[in-house]
Parts: sequence; structure tokens; C-alpha cells
Amino acid sequence: MFKTVLFPIDQSREAREAADLVANIVQTYGSRLILLSVVEEPATDAPEASPMVSPEVVAKLLENAQAHFSGQGITTELLERQGKPAFTICDVADEVGADLIIMGCRGLGLTDEGATDSVTTRVINLSPCPVLIVP
Repeated sequence: MFKTVLFPIDQSREAREAADLVANIVQTYGSRLILLSVVEEPATDAPEASPMVSPEVVAKLLENAQAHFSGQGITTELLERQGKPAFTICDVADEVGADLIIMGCRGLGLTDEGATDSVTTRVINLSPCPVLIVP
């Protein structure tokens, strides 16, 4: 059913919590698991830089996630891309033929302002495949 699962990760607690569900689905369906992390373009108006703008931080994040899944007997493929997270996630999902995207949700879309800026909301609206959001 889910031959290829795309799991976009960042340094959020929500992404770490979603990892258990990802492992369960991948093991249940014998899916190919692709871990994606996006190196964000630095925002010029942001008071402090996000750690996700550092390629070194992103590479280490992917290595740690790979080790986590490897410890459960799950083989992963790692992808590191640069760009705007929501658009990059959807582009990669299309590129790899993902049957499912699983991602954590920070709850930032619960306000009117957050709804338009939420990576999760944008992925849901742009995705070429089903999206499972883990609260």
C-alpha cells in the first residue's frame, strides 16, 4: 500500500515523536523510507538564524535519524536539499514517487496568521500524495 514513505525531518520535538509512527508504518508495509531534511534559505528579516540554515547541522540531523531507524532494523535513504521547506518536500515527494508523506505538526497553523505560514498546511495543499500529520 505504501511502497515509498517520505519523512521530512527538522529539529522539532514533533518530528522526533513522529519517528515511532513512521517506523511502525514502514515495518508494517515493508516500505522504502526516505528521510529528507531541508537546508532553509536564511531569512533576511529574522532576528536569529534557524539552525536549519546550516548544512552541517542538517547533515548531522540526518545521520542521527538514520541511526535511530537502523537500530530498529530499518534501512533508510537520506536526502538533503536546499530551499523553502514546503515546496521542497512536495517536489521531493513527486521526484521519488512517494505514496505517503509523514510529518510532525507544531500547531502553528492554529491561528489565522500561522495558517498561511505553516509548512504543514502548505504541504497538505501542494502534495502529490497523501499526507499523514502527527500532532
